[in-house]
Amino acid sequence: MKLERLTSPWWALRIALGGAAFLAGLDKFFNLLADWPGYLSPLAAAVLPMSAASFMHIVGVIEMAVGAAILAGFTEIGGYVAAVWLLGIAVNLVTTGRYFDVAVRDVAMAISAFTLARLTEVGVGAETTGAADARTVLGRHKVTA
Repeated sequence: MKLERLTSPWWALRIALGGAAFLAGLDKFFNLLADWPGYLSPLAAAVLPMSAASFMHIVGVIEMAVGAAILAGFTEIGGYVAAVWLLGIAVNLVTTGRYFDVAVRDVAMAISAFTLARLTEVGVGAETTGAADARTVLGRHKVTA
């Protein structure tokens, strides 16, 4: 199979997932897109040593870091982290007893993030420059022709 055919979907996943994570994280400080503390499970809120809003600020920083990592080229590790993170969010949403539709969407996004990571792992989206397939120090594949 020709990996070049997968480059466009790889870029679409990278930009969409990286951008969405970064922007959702940034919005944790402004609550323009949603009332983020309202999405926190009462079970989680009961055990937190801080307010839901303060916790969401921490979540926002993590989401911005993951989004930035995906956009900056740490796509494989960022994709895997995003996948696990999104599954955790889905579990949190289910335990609220509401937001089941958002939980399903987050599971679909987690599958997309996992797909992005796996595509990156096999060399899709990597630079094409020379003669042999080599792994870089960061664990990313470099596809060469």
